[in-house]
Amino acid sequence: MAAESKEIWIRIAGLDQFKVNLKDKAEEKAYRDAEKMLNDVWRKYSARFREKRSNEGIMAMVAFKFAWTVVAANARNEAVASFLKDFERQLDEIVVKI
Repeated sequence: MAAESKEIWIRIAGLDQFKVNLKDKAEEKAYRDAEKMLNDVWRKYSARFREKRSNEGIMAMVAFKFAWTVVAANARNEAVASFLKDFERQLDEIVVKI
């Protein structure tokens, strides 16, 4: 018997909701966390910039913040991966000497 997929509704920045189909129940928390995080940043930026920027401009700033966060996280992950690869190489050299 095939597993039933579940759907949830997401609302960003007070706009119309949209449906997200989940593969399993465990995904819901991640989607809800993302929805909350995005809406928290939206509220913060909206309160700060609503006099100077359109909603579209504020959403562009929010999108950029999240894109920058992903780029920075990827850079950190690459640095860690490089460090671990170098560490593993050094460890292999030490083990060979023993």
